[in-house]
Amino acid sequence: MALQAYTGTFGKVELTHLLKRSLFGVKRADVSSLSGKSLNEVVDYLLLDLPLPTPPINNYNDTGFTDPVVAAGAVWVNAAYDGNANSRRVTSFKSWWTGQMLTQQVSLREKMVLFWANHFSTETAIVGDARYIFKHNNLFRTLAFGSFKEMVKQVTIDPAMLRYLNGYLNTRTAPDENYGRELQELFTMGKGPNSNYTEADVKAAARLLTGFQVDATTISSVFTASRHDTTDKQFSAFYGNRLIKGRTGVDGAKEVDDIIDMLFSNNELALHICRRLYTFFVYYEITPAVEQNVIAPLADIFRTSGYQIKPVLKALFTSADFFATQNRSCNIKSPIDLMVGLCREFEIVFPDPLDYVNTYYMWDYIRAQAQTIQQNLGDPPNVSGWQAYHQSPQFYELWINSDTLPKRNAFTDRFINTGYTRNSKKIVIDPLAYTAKFPKPEDPNQLITDVIAHLYTLDVNASVKTFLKSILLSNQSTDVYWTEAWTNYKLDPTNTAKINIVTTRLKEFYKYIMNLEEYQLS
Repeated sequence: MALQAYTGTFGKVELTHLLKRSLFGVKRADVSSLSGKSLNEVVDYLLLDLPLPTPPINNYNDTGFTDPVVAAGAVWVNAAYDGNANSRRVTSFKSWWTGQMLTQQVSLREKMVLFWANHFSTETAIVGDARYIFKHNNLFRTLAFGSFKEMVKQVTIDPAMLRYLNGYLNTRTAPDENYGRELQELFTMGKGPNSNYTEADVKAAARLLTGFQVDATTISSVFTASRHDTTDKQFSAFYGNRLIKGRTGVDGAKEVDDIIDMLFSNNELALHICRRLYTFFVYYEITPAVEQNVIAPLADIFRTSGYQIKPVLKALFTSADFFATQNRSCNIKSPIDLMVGLCREFEIVFPDPLDYVNTYYMWDYIRAQAQTIQQNLGDPPNVSGWQAYHQSPQFYELWINSDTLPKRNAFTDRFINTGYTRNSKKIVIDPLAYTAKFPKPEDPNQLITDVIAHLYTLDVNASVKTFLKSILLSNQSTDVYWTEAWTNYKLDPTNTAKINIVTTRLKEFYKYIMNLEEYQLS
């Protein structure tokens, strides 16, 4: 069965829905730059391959510490390991990763980096070496839309993964099953009802993957033939009773290709990855109808393309199911989506990139705030990733509880009021600048409509709009009270009293909008 393509209207509402799921927050310029294009044109644009960003730099020298091998402002990802600098480099990496989201182009790539980093989860606290951590993340950015088969191979011999799941300790005399298990259970086959690999398959995979170590000098993996199990590896009927012949010498490393070929010959792999993409980008409940009408056709596209990721994403984002009414405004924003999205939507101004020390600290502040509400970039709770992306039956509902919701509201309140200040640099919502960019900010009715359309993915009822209007009118009865206040400010934009009148109302206006449930939805 072919996947049903979306053939309905593709206007501003549909474009905003697509961009809200594809980006971390949507700037008005993002919408305007793509308005008038067809759905296929927009999705093709989102899937364009982009140059890789400059890697993270030394932003961490201070009066109490100087990196002995990396100059201030220089890239550290290929430098020699330094135990005293390493923890600072890890923080630099996390700040930098947050910065890539904050400064992203109109591209699906950064959302895919988070998707893959969650799918192939590692924890910086266990991996240890910041250079391996960056390399792991850069792998996902490089192959975000490319070959999944190549990605699985590269992850399998990736230094960070070898450290995280003990692959570097996996030898012929002491096989370690950690990676062999997760390779099947999480990364390729999943836990679906027809994913019937066995414990014997896990043990066989562990023996097959013996011999890899990590070279701290070259920041890469190496294969040591003497540590490799050269015997044949028998797999179960789930894999067609495949026998992978043992290889000797340097050819032992080629057994990785053998097991990957075996995994990719099993239909469950494509189904598992397509389910993960669906739950991440569309909705977490996969009904029998979705399995038959969406997941199965996507899996066919995946296999036919030679396991290229881009065709699957193109099909998913142009499908009727993606734009179905029930699949809009149905996901709770992750902490990163909420906080990075707020900064981008309100176009918060960060320090000049040349002021990299303060820029990195501001980026890290946003990351740290997300950490307080259950999403610490680089350190998911375990190899399964963040629970909200996989834990049935709650899924995204796990992001919200009696602890996290007040903290979410405190974050949005802070940014419409005081913001965050460091070294006399401040990041904060500028309500005047944000409001001024709407077509008719002097018209309270039009302003409310435009703001809701930008910040929400669904409309609100009339009573909410009435209350929002009362804020702008300062509880007066006619529109002119807001129109005059805004017009007077624009005619005399340096007048403190006139600035304060509109600023006070706008802060209360946006605070209320961000405290409503609708702002938590995507």
